[in-house]
Amino acid sequence: MRIVIAGGHGQIALRLERLLAARGDEVAGIIRKAEQADDLRQAGAEPVVLDLESASVDEVAERLRGADVAVFAAGAGPGSGAARKDTVDKAAAVLFADAAVKAGVRRFLIVSSMGADPEHEGDEIFDVYLRAKGEADAYVRGLDWTILRPGRLTDDAGTGLVRLEAHTGRGPIPREDVAAVLAELADTPATAGLTLELISGSAPVSVAVKSVAGN
Repeated sequence: MRIVIAGGHGQIALRLERLLAARGDEVAGIIRKAEQADDLRQAGAEPVVLDLESASVDEVAERLRGADVAVFAAGAGPGSGAARKDTVDKAAAVLFADAAVKAGVRRFLIVSSMGADPEHEGDEIFDVYLRAKGEADAYVRGLDWTILRPGRLTDDAGTGLVRLEAHTGRGPIPREDVAAVLAELADTPATAGLTLELISGSAPVSVAVKSVAGN
């Protein structure tokens, strides 16, 4: 498969790129800064320099043409203000979804957040973030989408054991295991239409994904 990842230099994205490249997929990662390109090459991915905060739908669609799966794993990051929650976590996701439609890419995975809700109330930056993610999640539902909402992300080594359900309750999850679940979801079109929460658990990744897919 050819898989294009928005936010290609993110911590989850780099792990995902390594997994996909190792299993023989063709992977491209969209990045904002040219100096990030070598990190993607080392992960086995083709770097694509494009700023999703200023690019047009046509420009992004051109990069998505020929892809089997589009993955939105971009984020403004914990140090960013409210404005970038809107321009990255929401607007860039909407742009990426529109570009996927234009490029004929139906399969769309989005890394969201537990608690994401377009109706979420509050004025703190994290409240803005949860609204932005919720609005992005709602928008991509015109595609063959799967929305993944991980729990508290950690840099611990992945265990390969997870809990993946519509509602898991809160808990930690290593980024490595999030990447492994995304790789499995990309390979499992029967998960289209599902919003899934993810925390560490007792089921092997492939078993957890097959279970939610109804296999």
